[in-house]
Amino acid sequence: MHELILGGARSGKSAHGEALAAQSDCAVTYIATAQVYDDSEMRSRIEAHQVRRPDHWALVEAPLALGDAIACHARADSLLLVDCLTLWLTNILLDGDARFVQERASLMEALDTAPGRVVMVSNEVGQGVVPMNALSRRFVDEAGRLHQALASRCERVWWVVAGLPQCLKGDRA
Repeated sequence: MHELILGGARSGKSAHGEALAAQSDCAVTYIATAQVYDDSEMRSRIEAHQVRRPDHWALVEAPLALGDAIACHARADSLLLVDCLTLWLTNILLDGDARFVQERASLMEALDTAPGRVVMVSNEVGQGVVPMNALSRRFVDEAGRLHQALASRCERVWWVVAGLPQCLKGDRA
């Protein structure tokens, strides 16, 4: 079972992913994609996520090679919680076009073959105004394309607003 959880900033999407993982009977591996580029705001966000996670969950940091991390850690009796795809997308876009193409293809291939449960969290960014600069527009476009490709591969897709998860695709159970 592969799931995609989408929502805006501070919508409750990460908490929903964490709840799905905690309610499962699977061994959980949290795949973190964030990189700390500052000593305040991003570090605080990461620390808040760390505090919420149970100590018995495994942690894998995969800011770039997400497909490899999924391929390496997916097991029939496990749940991988990936948080967050838009941070990963930012990382690979900033690493250059060749890396972007390679890592996106690797992610799709890993998902197509991954056993067990994979729950992916991502920010929906395409509902606002069109960004003014080219990199921001590309990011919004690529996030939209990524979400569509993943949603087509997932058995369940969630939309989270104000902490309320709505099942868009698949059985809610």
